[in-house]
Amino acid sequence: QVQLVESGGGSVQAGGSLRLSCVGSGDIRRTDCMGWFRQAPGAQREGIAAIYLNSGRTSYADSVKGRFTISRDNAENTVHLQMNSLSPEDTAMYYCAAGRPPNYSSTLSYLPIYGARGQGTQVTVSA
Repeated sequence: QVQLVESGGGSVQAGGSLRLSCVGSGDIRRTDCMGWFRQAPGAQREGIAAIYLNSGRTSYADSVKGRFTISRDNAENTVHLQMNSLSPEDTAMYYCAAGRPPNYSSTLSYLPIYGARGQGTQVTVSA
């Protein structure tokens, strides 16, 4: 089993930045990929960013491309999500996820549904 623990959420004004971190443990080496998805109240889960642990290849949702950056530290089984230019539309619970997507194109849809996930960290952006 994989255990994931997120940190770094909080409240920020529009235009501000936050950095989320996720530490993996357990059978993390059996996963190919770690990433983040978010879920706002009443909304579906949205995969937003992912990184392949061996290659470093990344995938971003259009909604965050150019504003968010995902990175990894394999030695620490940790991924980070640097979030810049935040807007109220980014307000959501953010979850770290890990898994083995069947292919690259399905990464952001696979992780929120089939990946192991943490407890989540709240991000609130005020106008």
